[in-house]
Amino acid sequence: MQFKVPQNVQREDTIVGPLTLKQLIMSGVGGGITYGVYTALSNTYTWPVWIGPTLIGASITILFAFVKVHELTFTQYLLSGVAYLFLPRKRVWVKGSGNVGASVEQPKPAAKEKTDNTKIERQQETIKNLDRLTEILDNQGMTKNPNT
Repeated sequence: MQFKVPQNVQREDTIVGPLTLKQLIMSGVGGGITYGVYTALSNTYTWPVWIGPTLIGASITILFAFVKVHELTFTQYLLSGVAYLFLPRKRVWVKGSGNVGASVEQPKPAAKEKTDNTKIERQQETIKNLDRLTEILDNQGMTKNPNT
């Protein structure tokens, strides 16, 4: 059975026509706010008064919903710019100041003789395992004797 494998997994799914869910929500919210400003101002004022705020609201909506800068959405681009302004740009290395992610805890020996014997046995077992692994790698996974 064959399955279709998606080729472009970085692209967002489109919901309505070419619009993604984010673009649809941004357009709806921005368009609603712009329409609210238009209806509030157009009832009492003439067109030179309400055209400015309406165009500003529509252009901000279009900017955030559809414009891409350097293959980033305008929202991501704006947030990256804010992070660039407020985060430090110069990194200074101070020896011994970092957090070490892994800590190794040594087991406490119960008796000196037992620890020495078990340590020697573990070393011998490790050497045997390494010899076995070396033999497998040298033979490219094939055994010398086919019966074993």
